[in-house]
Amino acid sequence: MPVAPRPQDHSRPVIHSLLHVTIRFVILCYYAARCIADIRADAGSTTFLAGTLSLKEENEVHLIRFSPAESELVCDGLFYHPNEIWDLKSCPFDHRVFSTVYTSGEGYGASVWKIPELNGQSNSPQLEQLFELSGHTGKIRRVIWWPLGKHDKLISIDDRNIFLWNIDTSKKIAKVISQGSTDMLPNLRGGAWDPHNHNLVAAISDSSLQLWDLRSMEKSTAIEHAHIRDVDYNPKKQNIVATAEEEFGIRLWDLRMLKYPLKDLPGHSHWTWAVRHNPAYDELLLSAGTDSTVNLWLAKVSSDDPESDSPSALSNRQEVPLLNSYTDYEDSIYGIAWSSHDPSLFASLSYDGRVVLESVKPYLQRK
Repeated sequence: MPVAPRPQDHSRPVIHSLLHVTIRFVILCYYAARCIADIRADAGSTTFLAGTLSLKEENEVHLIRFSPAESELVCDGLFYHPNEIWDLKSCPFDHRVFSTVYTSGEGYGASVWKIPELNGQSNSPQLEQLFELSGHTGKIRRVIWWPLGKHDKLISIDDRNIFLWNIDTSKKIAKVISQGSTDMLPNLRGGAWDPHNHNLVAAISDSSLQLWDLRSMEKSTAIEHAHIRDVDYNPKKQNIVATAEEEFGIRLWDLRMLKYPLKDLPGHSHWTWAVRHNPAYDELLLSAGTDSTVNLWLAKVSSDDPESDSPSALSNRQEVPLLNSYTDYEDSIYGIAWSSHDPSLFASLSYDGRVVLESVKPYLQRK
């Protein structure tokens, strides 16, 4: 897939425009890319990290900030990364720390990094590798931080194992404290950590969503026969998750009642790749897909209905307002992230390296 030529000067690349009633700002990474993450620990501004996926060129991590005063997206830092980045997550308690899962010709790996002091320069020195999450024998898929506040644990997932780590970023130490293994051919893909209970994690396999208890490192229950690409917990409502599925689009579940989903959403015209609950407005849901579209949903659910797991109740909940479709993209959308600093903003990342910031304020009054 062709990639826009790399500019000679990386300092503060900015492209922005106003589109209809929605604030829309664009910045280019100039390489193919899949991963974007909100920097939750940066309480002072809307900032994101984006990682590139170039097979032949040097890869990069971009530190991107929205400047309301200047009404633009600004690249505050550009850091060399040695390999293709397939997963990127920011540390929820230190804005300079993040993790990546990467691959090269020799295999897969995962590390935790620290951004150096910028001192006002965009072209920055190399990232500091705090520690590598070594010990995996399978293909590493995801690294997961507990999303709320400081927690000295970290999860890494390969295609057959879930590792729970004890970490100390200040001392650059990571140690495996427990490990859980799945059945013979599960092919784990990723997962999400329950923000309401740090002992529970939802792991995605080829054909199910598995709920794991980290205390026993055993699978407690599962949604079977579901080809899921992504899962996200509702940060405001306990036991509620959204899944992006190959066959059914988007589904919302109450993890206490897995016989039927709470709600079905149509998804995308091609693969639905990612789903994200808004961090403040619990009924707002984003989805992204390989149809070059980001959808904004008003996804009202109630898990208190005693008939909520019946087929008749399900049919009454399948019509849900699609608030907006963002279609002004030229490539597949693999990454979406809400801003923790301003939950009315979200960023999306298309495969051609284009980061777009949108505002959903016009749709908040419809809640």
